[in-house]
Order: sequence, then C-alpha cells, then structure tokens
Amino acid sequence: MNSASAAAATSSGPSPSPSRRLVLASGSPARLALLRQAGLAPEVMVSGVDEDAITAPVPGELARLLAEAKAEAVAARPEAAGALVVGCDSVLDLDGRALGKPADAGEATARWKAMRGRSGVLETGHCVIDTADGRRVSATGSTTVRFGEPTDEEIAAYVATGEPLAVAGAFTLDGRAAPFIDSVDGDPGNVIGLSLPLLRRLLAGLGVRITDLWH
Repeated sequence: MNSASAAAATSSGPSPSPSRRLVLASGSPARLALLRQAGLAPEVMVSGVDEDAITAPVPGELARLLAEAKAEAVAARPEAAGALVVGCDSVLDLDGRALGKPADAGEATARWKAMRGRSGVLETGHCVIDTADGRRVSATGSTTVRFGEPTDEEIAAYVATGEPLAVAGAFTLDGRAAPFIDSVDGDPGNVIGLSLPLLRRLLAGLGVRITDLWH
C-alpha cells in the first residue's frame, strides 16, 4: 500500500472512542453545548441538589461549594461508577453579594436596573470527581463583566422573554442579554457556565488529558 492509500485508509477509519466516560452533573444546556463544541460527549445526570441549603461567606466560595455538592451527589450514584463527574455552579458577585437566578420577573428587572453601567464578577465553581478512585479537584473561575446601559424599555423586553429567570445573575453571554454586555475580562465560557481552560487544568490534576476525552 502506498503512502496515499495508507493515508486514505487512516482517514476513513472510525473515530476513536474516549478512554473514559464523562458525566456532567448539570441540566444546563449552555454547559452541555460548551463541552460538545470542545469535542466532548458527556452524559447528563442532574444532581437535584437543594442550592438554597448551601451557604458561604463570599460568592466565590459559594460557587465552589455548590459545584462540589452537585458533583458529589451524582458521583455517589451507581450509574456514575467509573466515570469522571463534572459539577459546576455560577453566581454573580455584585458588591459582595452572591446573586443566583432571580426568583421572579420583578427581581430580574430590579437586578438589571442595579447592574447597568456597572461591573460585577461572575464566579463559576468547578469540581471534578474521578469515581474510579475517589480523587477530586475543585476551583472557582472568575470573570469580570462590564454591563452596558439598556433602557427601561429594553430591560422590560428582555425580562419578558423569560431568559433571565433561568440563569445566574439574570443574564448570559450566549443569549438575548449579549447586546447589553459591553465587555468581559477573563474567560467568556466561565460566564456562560463552564471554563474549558480551568476544566483542562483540573483534569490534568487527576492525571487525565482532555484530549483523551475527545469523542
């Protein structure tokens, strides 16, 4: 077989399967999309953790504790045995207060009126548990978000879409709020819900190369 034929045979062969199962302990479509776009194919297992039962003195620590709780809840399930479990959770640090999903449209509106023209820090906790040996690593990614100045009418229109009720801080970069975000300082994926560079470093801490998880 000549070199051209060998190359053709190689390129037409099946794609290699990842060496380990990856489980996302979150029902977030945005997090799932980020992982898929990076060549990963995680299974999804929603943790069911009561987020209101977890508290911490500062927003960054709260995000990490929430991520750990989600990963732990899923890692304990028999169906996750042998998998790498990833848990994430995000909160917005505005004036030292941890802001998660708004309770209703009124709260979402009030938040946007308080945020516009200002900056906040989106904190996303990440936790990875290797259920094969029980080892775990966790960390929090931080990204500064500079909000634009949408008008009252624009805020009302945005809140009416229902999007801000489903996301931490009442906004997201990958949706209708994008025109109202002037800039970010840090990983934009962290704002969407998962920092891929941070995930790579955490996996490396467990001796796993992210390239080995490519599907």
